Amino acid sequence: MSGALTAALVVFVATYFLIVTEKIDRVAAAILGAAVVVFFRLIPYEVALERVDLNVVFLLVGMMIVVNILSDTGLFEWVAVVIAQLSRGRGMFILVGLVTATAVLSAFLDNVTTVVLIAPITILITQILELPAIPFLILEALFSNVGGTATLIGDPPNILIGSKAELSFNQFLYHLTPAVVVVMLVLLLIVYLFQRRAMHVAEDARRRIMKAVPSRAITDPVRLRRGLPVFFAILAGFSLSHVLHVEPGLIGLAGGLLMVLVTRGNLREALERVEWETILFLIGLFMLVGALEYNGLFEMMGGGLFGLTEGNFLAATVAVLWLSGILSAILGAIPVAIALIPLVASMEQMFQAQAGSAFSQPSVLWWALALGACFGGNGTILGAAANVVVVQLGRKNNYNISFFQFARLGLPVMFISLGVATLYLYVRYFAFV
Repeated sequence: MSGALTAALVVFVATYFLIVTEKIDRVAAAILGAAVVVFFRLIPYEVALERVDLNVVFLLVGMMIVVNILSDTGLFEWVAVVIAQLSRGRGMFILVGLVTATAVLSAFLDNVTTVVLIAPITILITQILELPAIPFLILEALFSNVGGTATLIGDPPNILIGSKAELSFNQFLYHLTPAVVVVMLVLLLIVYLFQRRAMHVAEDARRRIMKAVPSRAITDPVRLRRGLPVFFAILAGFSLSHVLHVEPGLIGLAGGLLMVLVTRGNLREALERVEWETILFLIGLFMLVGALEYNGLFEMMGGGLFGLTEGNFLAATVAVLWLSGILSAILGAIPVAIALIPLVASMEQMFQAQAGSAFSQPSVLWWALALGACFGGNGTILGAAANVVVVQLGRKNNYNISFFQFARLGLPVMFISLGVATLYLYVRYFAFV
């Protein structure tokens, strides 16, 4: 291990410790850690900037502008009241409905956009019905990552993998959606068993919500009528982004600015309301992990994987799944996917050369990487951008989700998902071949 890699690891571990223990503000810790690796030449500044995923940054800024404009009209209050009334105020029904909707929407928008839209509604519903908001928010982040695994556009690692391996939208649907459905069913059963007692709604709160008039929640109908067409155009843009060959981040940012103009809002005020803490936190993390990648950590860890599995394709597939899953929980799904894509590409070529025409499942390693990176992102707050966004949105509304509080739900969900994914890969691609 080189001295630069050792130093980058020390900085990362120290920063991680500060974030986990909250000795100092997590945003300050991430930015200071990024500054240290650049200052001590552990990664060139230009390269560190390249490691920042602008697609995620643009998407967040744009969707935060959109959400803030729509929230001023009372739309989210209206949706919250309607959902609560449709469920007759039953807490467990609302929880299952929200997390399922989050997973489905994440498959066709993307997980970051989905949680930005769902979290404000969730907070309002839990306040109206006097339910604990934190379990709702954490589970929505987790299910957004699970649901986003199902399609090419649902989660950033899939976009990266699809581009490199030249895999189509339909291939992701065919190979990954069944795994996601099975994982979701297992997780929903577990959520019901462990959360049903905490979802009791007091009778007076239930009566109060049933008497509410949803239309009274709309405070600015003119601005809502102007903004909704733009909002639906943005959603359509997300769904067609793979056809248009335009990144969702650019669609989200352009759509947010267009909504400001159409609703005749103030651009400066709109930008001031963006959660810049979340943006800076993600930028710091991208740079920190970029320093580890630049100094060869991922290459070193993955370099011996083919030899370790001794040319066994099943063992290699399971190793890719679990290695990417565990690393994603610690370092983040996006940088892990970027770093392991070259490894998987080289392993695929090795197995192809070893088996020749008998190698009938060349893409299984890519599905293992996609499942591992996306499911692994559920392990900790730092595992996925959606997790960071939910935590910051919760903090904005005085719901402080700690690192360990998130991990208490996230880690079991991660291990269960990876376990089910292991079984799925074996049954579908190996058991009958």
